[in-house]
Amino acid sequence: MLWAIDVGNTQTVVGIHEGGQWLAHWRLESDHSRTEDEIAALLKPLFDLAALPFVSSGVVIASVVPPTERNWERFCAKYLQQPATFLRRGDQVGLRVTYDPPHAVGADRLANALAAWEQFGTACIVVDFGTATTFDVIDHEGTYVGGAIMPGPHVALESLAGKTAKLPTFALETPARAIGTQTVGALQSGFMFGYAGGIDAVARRIKAELQGDVHVISTGGLGTLFLPISEMLEDHYPTLTLDGLLLAWDRLPHRDHLG
Repeated sequence: MLWAIDVGNTQTVVGIHEGGQWLAHWRLESDHSRTEDEIAALLKPLFDLAALPFVSSGVVIASVVPPTERNWERFCAKYLQQPATFLRRGDQVGLRVTYDPPHAVGADRLANALAAWEQFGTACIVVDFGTATTFDVIDHEGTYVGGAIMPGPHVALESLAGKTAKLPTFALETPARAIGTQTVGALQSGFMFGYAGGIDAVARRIKAELQGDVHVISTGGLGTLFLPISEMLEDHYPTLTLDGLLLAWDRLPHRDHLG
């Protein structure tokens, strides 16, 4: 069983792949101080609930949190008897990157690009909803050319709550109408429709620059919330980053630690 792990600033996704399918995947809170033993204590019960053996034939990781990487390495060595393989750069897996500098592109964004190109074989915009919402742009030749970054929904919501003492907190839900007749409804309308409009505006401008046939898709934990109210998003792919890590694993020349 191959483990694919996407370590983000806020959440970590662990996926288990075997026999051409994802047997399970879990979304966990990222704790940058979690030790290798605590990682095992958190994951083992999830495997038990899914009736999966706590074993691995390999581990591939995309991490945007360098301080956590050593603990993941220790976990893999101690509990799985496997080295942790980290996706670092596009050239490791045959992905051309023209972003300046290329090494500034996060491993999760590289994985998204790999999976999107494999899925469509044409230009694509991947909107990844996370701590930051990122737009990953792959051109018609399959080159990662850049993108855009904006505050993620939760970050934007926390900023609003922190700066407005009298406004109530509210759930990230789409209201039935744009005209809010009470404060919570008005907040939900402004936030949800406003955020979706921002996504559409950025995606529309990128698509115009690329020209031709361009797919616009989403991934990340909150993507399903905005898909129904977005004019640009075509579909949501919850395992896109994991799919990209799976492709990366197959393309790595040496399946060991990549520094």
